[in-house]
Amino acid sequence: MDGCSDRFLHIGSAMYQTLRTSLLSSARCWDANSHQSYQTLFDRLDTNKDGKVDVAELREGLKAMGIFRHGAAQEIVSSGDQNKDGCLDFNEFTKYLKEHEMKLWLTFKSLDRNNDGRIDASEIQQSLAELGINLSKEDARKILHSMDIDGTMMIDWNEWREHFLLCPAHNLEEIFRYWKHSSVLDIGDSLAIPDEFTEEEKSSDVWWKQLVAGASAGAVSRTGTAPLDRLKVFMQVHSSKTNRIGLTGGLRQMIAEGGLTSLWRGNGINVLKIAPETAIKFMAYEQYKKLLSSEGKKIETHKRFMAGSMAGATAQTAIYPMEVLKTRLTLRKTGQYAGMFDCAKKILKKEGVIAFYKGYIPNLLGIIPYAGIDLAVYETLKNAWLSYYAKDSANPGVLVLLGCGTISSTCGQLSSYPLALVRTRMQAQASLGSSEQVSMTGLLKTIVAKDGLFGLYRGILPNFMKVIPAVSISYVVYEYMKTGLGISH
Repeated sequence: MDGCSDRFLHIGSAMYQTLRTSLLSSARCWDANSHQSYQTLFDRLDTNKDGKVDVAELREGLKAMGIFRHGAAQEIVSSGDQNKDGCLDFNEFTKYLKEHEMKLWLTFKSLDRNNDGRIDASEIQQSLAELGINLSKEDARKILHSMDIDGTMMIDWNEWREHFLLCPAHNLEEIFRYWKHSSVLDIGDSLAIPDEFTEEEKSSDVWWKQLVAGASAGAVSRTGTAPLDRLKVFMQVHSSKTNRIGLTGGLRQMIAEGGLTSLWRGNGINVLKIAPETAIKFMAYEQYKKLLSSEGKKIETHKRFMAGSMAGATAQTAIYPMEVLKTRLTLRKTGQYAGMFDCAKKILKKEGVIAFYKGYIPNLLGIIPYAGIDLAVYETLKNAWLSYYAKDSANPGVLVLLGCGTISSTCGQLSSYPLALVRTRMQAQASLGSSEQVSMTGLLKTIVAKDGLFGLYRGILPNFMKVIPAVSISYVVYEYMKTGLGISH
């Protein structure tokens, strides 16, 4: 999700149309070489009349025009501020608008497929389809309506320019990117479809900065929710019908055995595996997409799911020994291992190399239902929002986006949880002192026979409890990291 909501503008229809007309009325026929229209707009934004527009003044001006996008004012000032004094004088303001208009013009031309100087609903529909967003004609008309000034249900260059003039997003990918299902929302299980980048981003340094921002967000998020994650694993392995472990009981047991800091056992390696897994999954995803998609065409949703599932499987295969170490370190008793390397050395000596791939098959099988249901639910919620609520703008807002991502991830987790539980049990078998190594099917039968179907969902409550804080923390950290790395568009 995806990842993502600060790249677009929110238009309040009635307020926007009225205020936009009053603020830009003298600039209805913009001329790239005309300073008069720029001067009028600059004078209105420069409320303290000091010959400069700072972030606060621009933010108030954007709000008055109905542009509520977080970070837009800061981004415009940062982009146009050549002398780095934190504000724009008239020359800087003019230069920024001219360059921005040129980019908007190129986007307008790419949308105007029949070169008649206007954009209609079918052209918007076709362009969105190429971005992987399947929209009905009626929904495309709703989006068109949010930009239409003269009521013709066709957008000319003046209408397009006025709508996006003070929005930092300038190309189609940026304008509609908020609908991309982003993997930024880290809930501790790296099974989601990887993030996607445009060709322009891949040829610059934006892609790796976004991966770094996402990995940092994941690290902070996992650390913040580590006690709930450890409680989940503890309940998965130790809880049963005869040994019921509740939320408070489980926390008490762990604290009594190892103190408060023991709640973070296994978190170090859980954070450490983010970087290699993200990098492998991203590179594999790009290769699988090339194999599955036609040259020059956008990849369809079902092929994206296939590529994402295969990329997830590739990454999991490469880093799976770290998954086993994470489970063993999470369940360790005080003094059992000196650290990660000591744990790896003892497993290797006692159980051999094969131990590092225990539970691998249920883990691999879990990727398919997780990624498939996650993506399908997200697409359904996204299209449902567009169908019912996209009256005056195509912008769903931050809460809707986070809601879509949270619900879809939760549904994905619910579908794959029994396999995740079996994986954890298989990884933990030797550490429980069990000499008998049970297979995946054997373990499933044993759990169902002893605890019923509910036994396959042991520990799911703390797992669900960590979703909302994990999503919230990862989103906030991601936003701050993007700003810090200079990719706040």
